[in-house]
Amino acid sequence: MIANHLLDGLPPRAFARLEPHLEGIDLPVGARLEEPQRDIAQVIFPLSGIASVIALGPGELQVEAGLFGRDGMTGTALLLGAGRPQSLTIVQVPGRGLRLAADALLEALEDRAVQSHFLRFVHALSVQTAQTALAFSKGRLPARLARWLLMCRDRIDGDDLQLTHEFMALMLGARRAGVTEALHVLEGMQLIRSTRGMVRNLDRPGLKEAAGGFYGRAEAEYARLFAGAPGASGITPSG
Repeated sequence: MIANHLLDGLPPRAFARLEPHLEGIDLPVGARLEEPQRDIAQVIFPLSGIASVIALGPGELQVEAGLFGRDGMTGTALLLGAGRPQSLTIVQVPGRGLRLAADALLEALEDRAVQSHFLRFVHALSVQTAQTALAFSKGRLPARLARWLLMCRDRIDGDDLQLTHEFMALMLGARRAGVTEALHVLEGMQLIRSTRGMVRNLDRPGLKEAAGGFYGRAEAEYARLFAGAPGASGITPSG
């Protein structure tokens, strides 16, 4: 068992063909895994940590559109035949990963079963992105923050997240003061404990309730698509 759900869920013969081409790498905070308008030369399968897919606007305008960890991979543009991403993908929580050359992945995709397997992740990520758009449009900041903390917790071991208020504000498209206030709201409900540079999740069912229904749909869809993959149950609605 590799610990990346997508690789773990591959048919054994398909994984055996990819395994010699996989190379272990560190994923430090801030590492740029993909950059917009640059050809994809390699794809990364995280084993731990969290990566953020960031949509870029004019000037310095940017916001997180999606995230993944051991449940996912980079290279969705490659899987769809586009070749170049339009978003920036960076590491927000450090970890380890496996690197695979793009040519090796493209060769593996000639197997229809392998292609379908990876395209199911593209679908799952698109569902997550749609739910993020809904939360941004209709959700109040404490609900959006609760959802985001649950999504991060689903992808790490333990309840502690080392994240600054500035980074959370960037990911949530909010002012730092607004994130600080939202953290105080969740802390007042005894759902989290927030200290400088760290947030501890104390009450996952309570966070799910605080998320106001914006958390759960994307997680349930991922679990449906990858029910047979070892460890895939790690990305399921908390509570």
